[in-house]
Amino acid sequence: MSTIHIDEATGSDTTGQGTEAQPYQSLAFAIFTTADAKYLIRKDANTSYDEPTQSAIKKGKKGADGLEKKRKKAEELAEREAKEKGEEREKRERLLEESKSIVLTEDTSLAKAIKAKISQLAEHRSKRVRVFGWVHRLRQQKDITFVTLRDGTGYLQVVLSGRVNQTYHALTLTLESTVELVGMLQVVPEGKTAPGGHELIVDHWQLVGAAPGAEDAFTNRLNEKTNPSIQADLRHLVLRGETASAVLRLRAALLAAFRQTFVKHSTIEVTPPCLVQTMVEGGATLFKLDYYGQPAFLTQSSQLYLETCLPSLGDVFCVQESFRAENSHTRRHLSEYTHLEAELGFINFDDLMTHIEAVICESVDILLADPSSAALIKQLNPKFQPPARPFLRLSYVDAITWLNEHGIKRPEEDKDGNAIKDENGKDIMVEHAVGDDIAEAAERQMTDIIGKPVFLYGFPAELKAFYMKRMPKKEGSNAVFTESCDLLMPNVGEIVGGSMRISDYDELITAYKREGMDPSTYYWYTDQRKYGTCEHGGYGLGVERLLAWLADRYTVRECSLYPRWPERATP
Repeated sequence: MSTIHIDEATGSDTTGQGTEAQPYQSLAFAIFTTADAKYLIRKDANTSYDEPTQSAIKKGKKGADGLEKKRKKAEELAEREAKEKGEEREKRERLLEESKSIVLTEDTSLAKAIKAKISQLAEHRSKRVRVFGWVHRLRQQKDITFVTLRDGTGYLQVVLSGRVNQTYHALTLTLESTVELVGMLQVVPEGKTAPGGHELIVDHWQLVGAAPGAEDAFTNRLNEKTNPSIQADLRHLVLRGETASAVLRLRAALLAAFRQTFVKHSTIEVTPPCLVQTMVEGGATLFKLDYYGQPAFLTQSSQLYLETCLPSLGDVFCVQESFRAENSHTRRHLSEYTHLEAELGFINFDDLMTHIEAVICESVDILLADPSSAALIKQLNPKFQPPARPFLRLSYVDAITWLNEHGIKRPEEDKDGNAIKDENGKDIMVEHAVGDDIAEAAERQMTDIIGKPVFLYGFPAELKAFYMKRMPKKEGSNAVFTESCDLLMPNVGEIVGGSMRISDYDELITAYKREGMDPSTYYWYTDQRKYGTCEHGGYGLGVERLLAWLADRYTVRECSLYPRWPERATP
């Protein structure tokens, strides 16, 4: 006869084995599992095991009888549910088989349906329409199916009932399947809501392309719990989501607003090359390639080419991809990004910053004045407020003072630019000094504290590119600063970098030599100073960064169709 142990304090009727090491918790459960055994029971670990009293045995048997009744009841319920499921499965299989005989044909006696995009439907209410799209949401009830249709221009609530809901394709419809739907477009009843304020009552439809269900269903491949790396691999499916598509629609509206603003400012759009043989921002971040046996690069910036357009076209801008071979994984860096750049002739440094501010603010105003783009901003960034003008202007030297006054420090670096660690392996933090390249983290922290757009201007010459115009030296100082500026936005940091350009021929030749550059490669750029020079300046704006600020996105990767960063070039 086996011996069963019960510990009423630390035992378990769920995981216990009835042994001394793993006792049960109740005598009732012990009797239920092993009716013919010797039982030893104790109150807790501080008392010894002993045989239960007769009254305890009697009470335990009564409890065991109750457990047996529960077991039988659960067994009967499981059998009944299995039977019902089997009957339901048979009923569905029979229904599916019968549904195959139902063939829909469009009723030619009805009014001819108007083919339209979802965004165009408001003007066709109370009319018969024909729409195409993807099944975005699906809710199937006994005699009616509700579909939210997506066609890229908007969303439409669709109702299938009666015969159109009894076909095989209706009963097996899946998310992301493509369909053609025909029916009467009606205003939703009072008190009900639907995208656009109307819904389609379907009288005819057909399946265009079925999406898989079961294990390969869309929601099994991609959902809110999907790992970010997998989401990057499935970017082509992520784009179908309401948030991702809204960001891209807002991006399109933003670029259209910029173009409208530039037209207002008499600035012409041009298209510079992406394949180049010159550098703009230094050779360390160039993507190099073989161009028919010659060395070439993917462009870092179109600035030099834009400058050549000033004499013939006046002020110009471009919306062009730029490439930076910078091994950075921060949330605001991309290896390929959309670069909105402009060059302006016959201006001074103050004009340049005023122009940048105007272009951004006027473009935002255009977006907010348009109901479609304003709705996108409200959807993505409900608390968005347009920036107040004028933007704060803070010199580089004053920014260094501000950082130190607010206790924002930087890691101490060795002569090679590597952070110096203490004995615990942590960065040694020191105050900023004039000449430091203000780090991204400090720059963003400062901007977030200030809480509004900031023009940071007048950077040291040694931190900036060869082409930037230098400020006159202050009396008694050898420090050389440039007429350069960065526009910083809260939560994002730098979104624009600009400067006045060297306009003097001899000064530009000196700059080439100082940087160890071969002037002959830049002959076409130098000629701009040779054949009628002028004071001019320009800037580059990161479209993804501005969009991240506008749409309140955590990373610029959300603001690109197919973002590229180190080790990511697919899909």
